[in-house]
Amino acid sequence: MKKNFRLVTMWYIIFLGSLLGAGLFAGIVVAPTIFHSEIYLGSEILSNFQEGLIMTINFQKLAYLVDFSLIVIFLYEGYKYKKFERDTITQIAIFFAIATGMLFSHYYISDIITMQLAGEEMTKSIEFINTHKGSEINFKIFSVAILVILVRNLQKALK
Repeated sequence: MKKNFRLVTMWYIIFLGSLLGAGLFAGIVVAPTIFHSEIYLGSEILSNFQEGLIMTINFQKLAYLVDFSLIVIFLYEGYKYKKFERDTITQIAIFFAIATGMLFSHYYISDIITMQLAGEEMTKSIEFINTHKGSEINFKIFSVAILVILVRNLQKALK
């Protein structure tokens, strides 16, 4: 049984690393590429609004991975909690990961889509700008929480 759980732990650590990588890739590579498409296309073919629509689709797909990850984190860490393998730092990180993951997937994405459906002018409003900035900050907190969970599980696995 312990050998099987070690395999699950290895899969979990790889999964958390992949999740973190996907989030970082979306923010560091995909977003700047899409929002500066004129550099790669040679001229301004897409408006900032159109680029935003493309980026939203990317983040909608990332939200599916985030939702799946929340289930995986809840099940894995819940099992460890039940086995009395508790760690305060990890518990705090789990709380932040679940809270910010849910906010990202079910609040910010849907709000941004609703505002985009209202038209280009709405995406220039203070409300949209603040919502977008909030989603960026929220996702950074989510990423840090995932990193903490990943590092704490690596530390425990290497003992």
